Amino acid sequence: MRVVAKFGGTSLGSGDRIERAADSVANAVAAGHEIAVVASAMGSTTDDLLDDITFETDDADRAEIVSMGERTSVRMLKAALSVRDVEAVFLEPGHPDWPVVTNELGEVDVEETKKRARKIAAEMDGVVPIITGFLAEDHDGNVTTLGRGGSDTTAVMLGNYMDADEVVIVTDVEGVMTGDPRVVEGARNVGRITVDELRNLSFRGAEVVAPSALSYKDEELAVRVVHYQHGDLLRGGTRIEGEFESLIDMREEPLACLTIAGRAIRNRSGILSQLANALREEDINIDAVASGMDSVTFYVDVDRAETAEALLHEAVVDDETLSSVTVADPIAVIRVTGGELPNQSGVIQEIIAPLADAGINIIDLITSATSVAVFVDWDDREDALEIVQGRFD
Repeated sequence: MRVVAKFGGTSLGSGDRIERAADSVANAVAAGHEIAVVASAMGSTTDDLLDDITFETDDADRAEIVSMGERTSVRMLKAALSVRDVEAVFLEPGHPDWPVVTNELGEVDVEETKKRARKIAAEMDGVVPIITGFLAEDHDGNVTTLGRGGSDTTAVMLGNYMDADEVVIVTDVEGVMTGDPRVVEGARNVGRITVDELRNLSFRGAEVVAPSALSYKDEELAVRVVHYQHGDLLRGGTRIEGEFESLIDMREEPLACLTIAGRAIRNRSGILSQLANALREEDINIDAVASGMDSVTFYVDVDRAETAEALLHEAVVDDETLSSVTVADPIAVIRVTGGELPNQSGVIQEIIAPLADAGINIIDLITSATSVAVFVDWDDREDALEIVQGRFD
């Protein structure tokens, strides 16, 4: 196999850990695999360097300074592999074979980076390229960076462009966990997780794989997250499956909107569970939920609206802090999903402004890390869909 292995800062945080990393690479090479390495700065080097920049400096000098962490790591790994009789070469900005190039906007120059990555892949026979993560170079040869989590981005991007079979993210966690083991007891490894699931978790605080990296994963490229203590690049950890799909989809069947009003409802512990369980008892699926200071709204299939209203009315009557339940239907929902949505500033405005200009009232707007759901009157659905599609075409 051709594997791109990314070693995070913790996995390179000491001499012993660098030796462990070198052993895992050497073992994979001895087994006949082609290995390319992406290295982060050792430990907290990057953060330490940034903290030490207490003076005014421009972006170019700042990038040069923080690059020293990754530049040190690749040299350490190269030396460790050499004593294991593994031929290796380190690549950093300024090297004639450096692969990651950015344009005048600071964005990755995809075509140039692909061309250079493929050249590295073609010359890997018996040689392990060790590439500085996080760093890039513009067309004038200046050092630039890929932002926070940039080493993950480097690894998955190069894995894609080098036609690798797998990208392995070596870090200090046992892959993706069912919960934060520092907080909850009994957290265990998740063997498989989809890109969409992980992207949502990543944007909500799960520090496993940088969200920007996942945009480069396609269906053919396998990505795994493993713990550095395993010492085996080819087994274990969590496998990340699938790829992001940018999609604009309108639900074929109409929804009903049921709103329950109550005093300071958002401060009531367990109120959502109480109301949702009332619907669950009659097997009524909830398509979406929205909440406000004094209300909760459930969207359900329109043909279950009457039953849902009756159930929720019973809950209102039994709870003196709840005031009333109302129903509005039929309602359409248009969902926009895509891995790059969180990176597009103003994307919400770009969706809703054209709808407002067309006189289409937005009943509700619900967002997640990778999706936007727009609820409109059923009679406006076709016009709304055409407008939203036009925004992304």
